[in-house]
Amino acid sequence: MTSEQTPQEYFHLILLTVVGQAFTAAGYVLEDDPVRWAGGMFRFAKSLDSDLNAFIEFQLLAYVETQWASRQPSRFRITLTRTDQSVPALPSLHSNYARRDLSALVVEDFGVAILPSAAHWWVFSNTDELGKALAEAGHLVIGYGMPWLSGDLIPPLD
Repeated sequence: MTSEQTPQEYFHLILLTVVGQAFTAAGYVLEDDPVRWAGGMFRFAKSLDSDLNAFIEFQLLAYVETQWASRQPSRFRITLTRTDQSVPALPSLHSNYARRDLSALVVEDFGVAILPSAAHWWVFSNTDELGKALAEAGHLVIGYGMPWLSGDLIPPLD
């Protein structure tokens, strides 16, 4: 990260470098919203075949060192939404509406213990760790999140 870049700008750059091409190939587009980016929210969107939209949202909590506080690791999490609305946070009564954190989907719904918990945040302190965290999360989005959003992958019933 250069001294002129904010942590959010740097995350945006590394996010696109690590997962941008794969997400684009799957039909997802990063919404151009610099105000949300500045707040640490990065949203990929795709129109599904039906009247639904799919969203993959990365929420970044960036910590920077100050003269009053020691550096804490930064972190991000991913929320998946399938909705008939144009914005994932808007309420929906659609029968196929669904909203779930990626980690909860993988650990609780699919029963795959690849992450430490269903409330997992990917933690990083440097570029190498960020790249690895985004690669791990990106694999889970592609393997579980995207097929779940499209309705092609359904968690097993208990």
